[in-house]
Amino acid sequence: MSDAIAREAARQRWLLQALRSADTPPDAGDWLAGPPERRQAGLRAYQANAAASAQRALAAACPTIEQLLGEAAFAALAQALWQAAPPQRGDLAAWGEALPGFIAGDAQLAEEPYLADLARLDWAVHGARHAADDDAPVAGLGLLGSADASGLWLRLRAGHAVLRSAHPVHTLWAAHQTDGADRFAAARAALVRGQGEAVRIRRDGWAVAVEAIDPATAGFEADLLRGGSLGDALDAAAPGFAFDAWLVDSLRCGALAAVLQAPPGAA
Repeated sequence: MSDAIAREAARQRWLLQALRSADTPPDAGDWLAGPPERRQAGLRAYQANAAASAQRALAAACPTIEQLLGEAAFAALAQALWQAAPPQRGDLAAWGEALPGFIAGDAQLAEEPYLADLARLDWAVHGARHAADDDAPVAGLGLLGSADASGLWLRLRAGHAVLRSAHPVHTLWAAHQTDGADRFAAARAALVRGQGEAVRIRRDGWAVAVEAIDPATAGFEADLLRGGSLGDALDAAAPGFAFDAWLVDSLRCGALAAVLQAPPGAA
């Protein structure tokens, strides 16, 4: 690596660190031209722009959390996340995966324990929206009738995700997707009951479907998404889970992409 390339890489690392800092780093003169006042004003402008961009990107990915917290509190949360878990890629649309864990560890938000799972749901919806097109006909379906389940893997469509929560996350999320006069009545009642819910997120053409599902189905699909074989997922399935009914439903809604004789992604 040439000296010029090494210096430019160091300058970029310094700039990223400076954008996340609330103050002007003492070595600004090594990297920015002009008098100190001008350097400070320019860096402040970049810092403000970075914080605003972070807030917009996070709000686009997690709109339910922004609605629940309000714009000011959400802006502070976005700034804190920007400093604690800065983007690792140039595309800000890919930033925000750390938000659920960050919320779960924030003592100030402990009085709303469902927020972390709602952030997980928002992020899964965001991921499904940006998932690759995956609408080819189901491949290998005939293998289900001719091969042992222990040697089969089911691949669900790109963007598919499931979430199991001790809180009524689907009811809460759905309440924030409408403008009804009493849209939060069902959510309030579910919170009072301490109701847990399981959710499936999947692509539905150009849209994203968010569906409440039973815990057994969620557990089965979670095992598939982790790369377990069909046999292992069936062995681990909760009592009452009916694979035949699940298969019909997954074919109807287009959730199943392929039946494979090797784990998805294996060479």
